[in-house]
This record gives sequence, structure tokens and C-alpha cells, in this order.
Amino acid sequence: MSEYLLEIKNLRARVAEKEIIKDLSLKIRKGEVHALMGPNGAGKSTLSYVLAGKSDYEITSGSILFDGHDLLAMSPEERSCNGLFLSMQHPVAIPGVTTANFLKHSVNAHRKFNGEPDLDAAEFLKLMRQESQKLNIPSEMLKRELNVGFSGGEKKRLEILQMSLLKPSLAILDEADSGLDIDALNMVADGVNQLHNEHNSLLIITHHIDLLNRIRPDFVHIYADGHIVRTGDKSLAAEIERNGYQNYLKGE
Repeated sequence: MSEYLLEIKNLRARVAEKEIIKDLSLKIRKGEVHALMGPNGAGKSTLSYVLAGKSDYEITSGSILFDGHDLLAMSPEERSCNGLFLSMQHPVAIPGVTTANFLKHSVNAHRKFNGEPDLDAAEFLKLMRQESQKLNIPSEMLKRELNVGFSGGEKKRLEILQMSLLKPSLAILDEADSGLDIDALNMVADGVNQLHNEHNSLLIITHHIDLLNRIRPDFVHIYADGHIVRTGDKSLAAEIERNGYQNYLKGE
């Protein structure tokens, strides 16, 4: 068994004939927190979509192993059930589907995949209440249609609740801090910190150091022109906050 939960080797990917990811390599062990930073348009979100299995993105070369298995051979559903979770930058609203019903079906789909019996309505309600109370999520929010009329903070809070219920081994947070006020940002960080432990890992895609002041990364990677150009600790994020990305865009 590999020592790495995620191992990306020489990955290249394109969308609409345009190459976005260019020879990207990245390794993440269980329990580690990695942050990916870079300028707008660099392709950070593209990496999250490729990992989640979004169909618009074509892999032209390279490999991705997830917990020792070929991630690229899995469907998006299989990737999720095997423990990969993507907290999307813009979660989709689904009118007519209550939040609680969506969560129940998600949990039971994972349980079925892993050979476990479905939770009935009462069992799931008890579990959902336990997890939502830990995250200070009001019960009224769970009765509403999924993401319909939700504020940015409410959408992010729901994403954290999904993580809590599904218990992924790798959670990818794609700009989880985007558009949040300070209270919502603290809520997201507190929820993620509650869920993170030595058995799961985080890949945080962000522009700003604010979230990284609350969820401390083990490694910070600067991503530009389709690949990682430098790796360091949290001090690298502080350097970017002070000086921007210009030096890395020049290849210096």
C-alpha cells in the first residue's frame, strides 16, 4: 500500500482543446493539509474538477492514484463513494428537493456502495441532528429546498455538514472562503477543523491567507501556468499576500 492517499504524476488535462493542466505532480499523505494558491485563471479549479471526474475535462497524459487505486478509471460516483469529496465554489440549487432528503440519499448511496444497510428515516434523522448540532446548523435550514435562496454562508455551512455525514478521506475545498464575511469564514474553518484528523486529508484551493490562518496547512503550493512552481510552508502564503504572484509568473 502506498504511503500517499493521493498521488498525481505528470498530469496534463485540457478543456475545449485548451491545455489547462501542464505536467502537474502532487502527493498528499493521510492527515495532511495542503493549500493550492495561484492567480486567477491559472487552473486551480480545473484540478478540483479533474479529481472529481467532471466530464468536460480531457486527461491527455499522466496518472492519479487515490488510496492506491486508479482514480481516472472511476466514475464520479465511485470517486465519491471511495472517499473523495469536493466542496464546490458555487453549489447547485435543486428546487423541489429538500436538503434533508438530499443528504439522506447521499449517505445511503455511500452505505450501499460499502455493503452497509440503508439508514431508515428515524436513524438518519437522529444522525443528521447530531452532526448539524455540532456545526450549529438550525433544523429549519434542513427543511428548505437544496441551496434555493441560501446565502453564501449557508451554502458553505451545508457543504461542511455533507462532509461531516459522508466522512471523506480527502476533502477538496474549492475557494471555500469566496464571498464570505468574517463570521461565515470562521464558521467554515471551525467546521473543517472539527472534521479533520490523522485519517483524512484536505486540499484547500484559495486566493487568500485568511482561511489558512484558521486552517493551518502543512504545505502551501504555488500554482501557475498549469503546474506547481514552488512548495513551502505557511510562510509562503504570507509571502504571496505581501508580494503577489508576479515573480512566479515570470518564472523566477
